[in-house]
Formats: sequence, structure tokens, C-alpha cells
Amino acid sequence: MNKSWIAIATLLAFIAVSFAFSFSTIDAKAVTPVKWYSLEEAVALQKKKPKKIFIDMYTDWCGWCKRMDATTFTDPAVSTYLNENFYCVKFDAEQKNPVTFQGKTFNFVASGSRGYHELAAALLDGQLGYPSFVYLNEKLERITISPGYKQPAQIMPELKYVGGGFYETLKYNEFLAKEQ
Repeated sequence: MNKSWIAIATLLAFIAVSFAFSFSTIDAKAVTPVKWYSLEEAVALQKKKPKKIFIDMYTDWCGWCKRMDATTFTDPAVSTYLNENFYCVKFDAEQKNPVTFQGKTFNFVASGSRGYHELAAALLDGQLGYPSFVYLNEKLERITISPGYKQPAQIMPELKYVGGGFYETLKYNEFLAKEQ
């Protein structure tokens, strides 16, 4: 009888370990991280295979930016949609390195205690609040600016609106009304 219990216990332990590994594998596959590019990389990729560009304007000191990275951008639906429909760019709005975009070189401007990057100011129309998101079309023209922290449920309709090209024929409020 002892051998029966040992065999059953061994079998149950094997099944428990198998389930544990299979569930951890499923969970790991469910969260595909957002593939972030530099602006230069995204522009180069966009020339080979046109897609819209999603730019996350952030700063190192921005707590809401860090929260978006930890929550919203790790949401499986958000990360999958971003990866499939956009080239995603993380752009430090206070970086010191010059960036050339559409034939113009943009630089860091020392101002106050921190300063700002000219490209961030240009893409955000001077409204330097973080996080902010800039959507560019396949011709690298700005579609829209979206300021502020967003939870997955808040950003998904916006991503679908731009990613699906609905901005070309509908106002955002009209799109939202049709989605519900």
C-alpha cells in the first residue's frame, strides 16, 4: 500500500509541476512587450514597410510616464495593437542629442532648470506636458497629439481610431459613438 501512495503522490507532483510550467509559458506569451524604436529607426522602417508612427514623449522625472510603462504599455491588448499597427518611438523630450527629422536638425534648448528638445516642442505645438503621444501617418505628417496618462481602456479606442484610419472620415467623438 505504501508503494501505491508513493506512486500517486509522484504522479500528482508531476501533474502539478507540468501545470505550473504550462501556465507560466502561456502568461509569458500573452504579454508581448512593445517594440520601441528610435525615431531614426522608425523612419527607416517606415520607408521599407509603411506604417503609422506612435511617439511616446516622456521625461526621466515623469512619474506618470513610468506608470504608463509599467501598466498601460504592458497590457497585452495595448502592446499587441501597437506592435501590429505602428512603429513605436520612445522620445525623451529633454534629451541632449541632436535629432534630424524631415531634413531639419533639432537640438536641446537649455531653459530653466531642465530645458527641452526642439523636436518635442515642434511635435507638441509647444505644449510640453508628459506623457504625451504624437501620431504620425505614413507620410510622417502629424495626425494628432494626445496628452496625459491613459489606462489601457482609455488608450485602446484612440489607438484603433488612428491605427484603423478612422480619423480620415470621422471625428473622434463620432468614432467613439459608433464603437459603443
